[in-house]
Amino acid sequence: MPASSPQRPSAGPAADARRRRATLIMTVVAALTVLVPFLFWKQTWFGEPLSDEELGQYLADLERPRHIQQALVQIQQRMERGDTSAERWYPQMAALKDSPVVELRVTLAWVLGADNHSGLFHETLLEMLRDKDLLVRRNAALSLVRFGDASGRGEILKLLAPYTVRATEPGLLRYRLDEGTLVDGGTVFARLEKPDGSLAEIRSPLPGRLLHRVAPEGVTVTAGEDVATLAPGEDHVWEALRALLLIGREEDLPTVEAFAHASEADHPARIREQAALTADEIRKRVSGK
Repeated sequence: MPASSPQRPSAGPAADARRRRATLIMTVVAALTVLVPFLFWKQTWFGEPLSDEELGQYLADLERPRHIQQALVQIQQRMERGDTSAERWYPQMAALKDSPVVELRVTLAWVLGADNHSGLFHETLLEMLRDKDLLVRRNAALSLVRFGDASGRGEILKLLAPYTVRATEPGLLRYRLDEGTLVDGGTVFARLEKPDGSLAEIRSPLPGRLLHRVAPEGVTVTAGEDVATLAPGEDHVWEALRALLLIGREEDLPTVEAFAHASEADHPARIREQAALTADEIRKRVSGK
């Protein structure tokens, strides 16, 4: 009777844990989304899919930003299906990084993450990290994570921090919202009464919560003066924590763990659980396990 072949040792719990960890990381990379832009054409129905000819025409229609956005979204859908025909428009798409329309640049930084094998998109996103608009930079940072690039880590950490809103011009400050009020991107939370009787609006650049009214009601503020701080919105925190699961460093642990240990009143369970998962993954990465 022939000798039995030696049995391979059982993989054991450690190997199972590594497999689960690898699956988790791949799932996060595949599912990592970015901050869907707040657009003036939000919730517009774009109708039937565009033909190749129409896509080219819409993408070049600089007089109608909505057409460009429609083309970008439909090209993104092709990329996500693995349709390589979308590559013909990559140079045109990358050139939109210089568009004067902020909403288009926000959308572009979101869309470019859909093909994380494109060197052109990678370089374009690195340039967009220097954009003057906050949401463009943040979308670019999150999209870069899908390329395995941590260049936008600083911007991602800012997603977890309060944001200071400053007056864009001088005037008498009149708040419209109380502290603790939830705001969307574009929400008017204060107005400035100017000497000529006209009004200027102060809008929230981000979704979140009005954390603190820094300048008192009824004072005259100067341009650039701090007016209020905003606590980050739940979706922004969620995406930042998922990104840090992949690129977070040891020095990020105190920030991440603060969310893991937060009260239910401050953050819902999904945020606390994601923070704990992210902190655990960072510790494993630091220890080399």
